[in-house]
Amino acid sequence: MSTHRIGYFVGSLSSTSINRVLSKALIKLAPDGLEFTEIPIRDLPLYSQDYDADFPAPARALKQAIDASDGILFVSPEYNRSIPGALKNAIDWGSRPWGTNSFARKPTGIIGASPGGIGTAVMQSSMRSVLSFLDAPQLNAPEAYITFNSEDFGDDGEVGNESTAEFLRHYMSEYEAFVQRVLSVNAPGHIGDEHPDSRH
Repeated sequence: MSTHRIGYFVGSLSSTSINRVLSKALIKLAPDGLEFTEIPIRDLPLYSQDYDADFPAPARALKQAIDASDGILFVSPEYNRSIPGALKNAIDWGSRPWGTNSFARKPTGIIGASPGGIGTAVMQSSMRSVLSFLDAPQLNAPEAYITFNSEDFGDDGEVGNESTAEFLRHYMSEYEAFVQRVLSVNAPGHIGDEHPDSRH
């Protein structure tokens, strides 16, 4: 059985991020055929087209990590009913320069945890619009909006609630199957002219 390399983003920069805890749980519960590497976003400057001729080192490393991944997983909170600024900034870096969209044809999954009842649903809706523009196929079902209860999650990613663990295990199994389906049809790589905007 082949192993698929999954790059994952944690959309929060907080040292106490519940979504980082969720990412650890997902990795523990994922099928053996997935191998995970975090793609860091903390050190990225704010994107500007002025950088397109010469990317800074953190942005080059980010694009290399995306390019080296068979699939991408986003584990993110919701800020003000949308995508956290640091994560959106990282996505903008990964899509540039023109014609080198690193997300194109990469199978993606979106999941997030929140203390509230909507469990990042609005952020995920915004993400789907962005990823559609970037030609990044998305796992559409099952949807995964996690209401985070600290009693159910250990800091190391252990999940004490069996029904939650079973749902996350099912989500990761479905994500693995989705990655396999997408890769069997579209080899990951770059395609040109995905970005009609000029970003001035």
